Amino acid sequence: MQKRNTQQRRNDIVEWVNQSGHVHVDEMASRFGTSQVTIRKDLAALAAQKRVLREFGGAAPLPSATTQTSTELSAVAARKVAIAQEAAKFVSDGSKLILDSGNTTAALLPFLHQQKLVVLTNSLSIASALTSADNEPTVLMTGGTWDAHSQSFQGEMAKNMIAAYSFDVAFIGASGLDVNRGSTTFNELTGLSKAMAEVARKVVILAESDKFFHRMPNLELAWENIDVLVTDNRIDENTKQQLEEQGVSVKIAPTNGD
Repeated sequence: MQKRNTQQRRNDIVEWVNQSGHVHVDEMASRFGTSQVTIRKDLAALAAQKRVLREFGGAAPLPSATTQTSTELSAVAARKVAIAQEAAKFVSDGSKLILDSGNTTAALLPFLHQQKLVVLTNSLSIASALTSADNEPTVLMTGGTWDAHSQSFQGEMAKNMIAAYSFDVAFIGASGLDVNRGSTTFNELTGLSKAMAEVARKVVILAESDKFFHRMPNLELAWENIDVLVTDNRIDENTKQQLEEQGVSVKIAPTNGD
């Protein structure tokens, strides 16, 4: 019940912030009958999921939110949330996880309720949210060179850090998907994703089905290096079959209204 209440409160915070503009922490604490410390944890998690903009003393809507209604924003986020919730089924107590940077992997955060997790990430925002979680896991940062394009750490130092450990599951996002090749990107820095895949017993890609229409030149991970694709229920049946023939397990996240 507590986790359910936490998620509902966070959804209500997003709606209130989008409707009202900048809202102060003390106002939120008063409205939701909780402490300012709890509200700050909520805001850290919501900022990591790119649902609100964290500002001094409170939160504000994301720039894109000013031209969209809260209903439209919820529809945009629904698929990512459904995918993340389905992907979280691969996590159990004591799991050692990798969380790659990105909005879809960040959407996993509210569903990591398990005990004694170890989580490595190359994302500052995800690390910040993890350290503010009710069930704070052991958090590892890759370090390395900051890449503004991906908003993450990259480079040899990051790869060396990853190579020093072994993990149960690596959760990795994708800018694009190619049914014949694998996950793709415009970013030429693909080495870290490969390093993540090499040290994990299971590699799980989280991506909406429309990523199959995003044609990008650089191969990030070949399908032979991917165990599971978690996507939404708009995936074409023929595409799903082709992936399964290549040894990829395709998990479809149900979305309300589809």
